[in-house]
Amino acid sequence: MSILDRIVADKRIEVAQRKQLFPTAYWEASPLFDRPANPLAERLRTSASGIIAEHKRRSPSKQNINSFLSVAAVASGYESAGVCGMSVLTDGKYFGGSLDDLTLARAATDFPLLRKEFIIDEYQLIEAKAHGADVILLIAAVLSRAEIQQLSTAAKSLGLDVLLEVHNLDELQKSIMPTLDMLGVNNRNLKTFEVSLDTSRTLAEKIPAEFVKVSESGISDVNAIKDLMTYGYQGFLVGENFMKTNDPGAAAQDFIQQLEA
Repeated sequence: MSILDRIVADKRIEVAQRKQLFPTAYWEASPLFDRPANPLAERLRTSASGIIAEHKRRSPSKQNINSFLSVAAVASGYESAGVCGMSVLTDGKYFGGSLDDLTLARAATDFPLLRKEFIIDEYQLIEAKAHGADVILLIAAVLSRAEIQQLSTAAKSLGLDVLLEVHNLDELQKSIMPTLDMLGVNNRNLKTFEVSLDTSRTLAEKIPAEFVKVSESGISDVNAIKDLMTYGYQGFLVGENFMKTNDPGAAAQDFIQQLEA
């Protein structure tokens, strides 16, 4: 069983347990549930940098990235730096995150927040909305076309932007549908954890122009982003490059200044 299979199996158990503890009506009563979402795709289309910064404490491939910083401080720093939005890891077992991180980031900022999670059930969309998310991530590697359609349609009905992540051409071809806002290409091979920006370059021309193209993982160099922009990418998810520093906000600001110079 691959690490992705294990994560999804654990996620199904976790979601079933959470449904029993917190019914949908509980989350729908959240003060944040009726908050108008702040679209990320719209920002990326008009941004000179297209940076989506990430809050990530650890990952299966790197046990500790940065477990000590306040998520609110990181969010505020990113917003001040001028990033387009922030990705918040909410998986606890494998990434050290939580839905509380999303709420704390929302309380500290106004910019778009992405719930980065292994979403397999509409219930998780309700949770995302109730904790202040503006955008949700769907991962083609763990969903069928019917599931992508069901979940993306439900997300749009809640006013949430949808970022669909693919790793190869097969995943891309099964995923293209009008209920998506952004198509993200993950440069990390989920089986080997090796990273290659050639994945983004190769798939770029296969992504229809109506979707915002986002390149994810392994982006640590300004020149890499400038190169990917020539392939039509408007969004760039940068996580570890900022989070491994003592001040992610300052690192993001310096990165954006270099990019826009």
